Parts: sequence; structure tokens; C-alpha cells
Amino acid sequence: MGTDGGPRGSKIGIMGGTFDPIHYGHLFIAEAARRALCLDRLIFVPAGAPPHKQYEAMAPAEDRYAMTALAIKDNPRFEISRVETDKTGASYTSETLETFAGIYAGARFFLIMGMDSALEMTKWHDHLKILSLAAVVVVARPGYIRDKIEKIDETVRKSLIFLDVGMIDVSSTEIRVNAREGKSVRYMTPEAVGDYVRDMKLYSGTEAR
Repeated sequence: MGTDGGPRGSKIGIMGGTFDPIHYGHLFIAEAARRALCLDRLIFVPAGAPPHKQYEAMAPAEDRYAMTALAIKDNPRFEISRVETDKTGASYTSETLETFAGIYAGARFFLIMGMDSALEMTKWHDHLKILSLAAVVVVARPGYIRDKIEKIDETVRKSLIFLDVGMIDVSSTEIRVNAREGKSVRYMTPEAVGDYVRDMKLYSGTEAR
């Protein structure tokens, strides 16, 4: 699954994240947004060195990329990009979108994020450029948007698209804790991802290298 250029005017979703690991919640949101926005493709972008999210137990970028690729391999509308995995230094969304604009000339981009990210968007590197390069789509539980929307910076809020969708109550943190404690992660993430976590001993402190 690569990111070959598509036809002009195509609608492309971009979903970035640490994906540490990717889980069914991520996949549910991606598919819900793809359908609601009639996207031609949705590209997952695992972060290489995310500037806002670093912690000691974070899996290496190559592992997070591999797990994401395994999770989406059965969906022909889902793709994955190495644009941030291969980048030296911090990965900034504004620069990633500029890269995609060069690859997919004439395409319309839809950057998909959760409400927590939208609330922090003014702290992102060159956030106004992000708003100029893509329609920013905020996905949240029904009712949650109404509770939080007024807390979003007004200059950002007027440029956002809000989607009320259901959510799967699972988190990457919970998966990492279960893996570290030797508990099952079944039904939290695709089986292939769970197998990868187990085989590579991710999050246990004894990674297979």
C-alpha cells in the first residue's frame, strides 16, 4: 500500500497519530469519516518523532508503522505513508500536508482528528497553514462536540468540520498496559497487531531486537 498520485479533484483523508499501537477505535473513526465525507482514499500517517507526544515506553517508529500496515491491509480504501516515519527530526502536520499537496496535485485534503487535538490546535506548529491546506475534520462522540465546541479557538473553530459518530471504548494506553502485564488485547486491536505486539515483545521492556 503506497501513496501513488491520484486523479485531480480526488478527496483524500489524512489520519495521523502515534498509533502506539493502532486499535479498533482508530479504524472505526477512519471508516466512519471516509463514508461520511465520501473520500476516495484515506491515508494513515504514523508519526516518526511527534513533537507533542513523547514518553519512555513509545514503540519505535518502524514498529508503529508495521502495526498500522497490518491493521489496514484488508481495506482497499485505506493506505499508509512513510512520510513521517522516514523523516529526521520532529514531524509537523503542516509539513506533511505540504508533501502530500506535491504528490497529489489538485486533490482535496481532509485532516481527521479528535476533539482533544482540535482544542490544542493553536499550539501546533504553523496551525494556520494546516487550515489553508486541508479541511480539518473533528470526530467525536455524539453530544461531546456540543460540550466542547465553545472551548475551541474561534479562528480555528470556524474552519472545522464536525462529525458526530459513535466510538469504540478502547485506548492505546490500555493496550500497552495489558501487554506489559501479560493480559489479552484480543478484540481491542486486529489480531495481526496483537500477534505483532506479542512476538516483538513490545511494551514489555524486553523488545525483540
